[in-house]
Amino acid sequence: MKLKYSPTPLESWVSRFYLSLGIREPNDLVESRIAKALNIFLVYKDVPSMSYEFGRFRSITIDKRLPAKVQRERFYHELCHILRHAGRQIMMPEAFRELQEWDARNFTRYAALPLHMITTFDFKQPGIIEVLSEQFRVTPELCVERLKRIRNRVRYLAV
Repeated sequence: MKLKYSPTPLESWVSRFYLSLGIREPNDLVESRIAKALNIFLVYKDVPSMSYEFGRFRSITIDKRLPAKVQRERFYHELCHILRHAGRQIMMPEAFRELQEWDARNFTRYAALPLHMITTFDFKQPGIIEVLSEQFRVTPELCVERLKRIRNRVRYLAV
């Protein structure tokens, strides 16, 4: 039996997007670098994290009271809203807002641990969750979710 992994369209898109920005390895995943490349004003304040767009002005505010790894995850979440969503959530129906939040959580998994980077890791390695958490500077919980999604998409092929 041979393993076959089929990435989701979003997962593939995130890797292509990062590669187009020259982001190839975990150390390249720097919030300020990504924001600058996309002309997004990035600020850290003692307020809840949020994204904002008005015309061509785009900004992401990250709650600096959160732990560093959670701040990073919040950046990816808010980045998704800017890249993939339109409208003001405060004015939209609850079901649509929930769909956007689901999409932002899903995007965060792929943006935090992009496919083109994690394929270099041995997922059977002892302590792989801690290794990924440290390398990508995200919470172990997010790493567990990401690996669980990968395992759910693996197919076994007869050789």
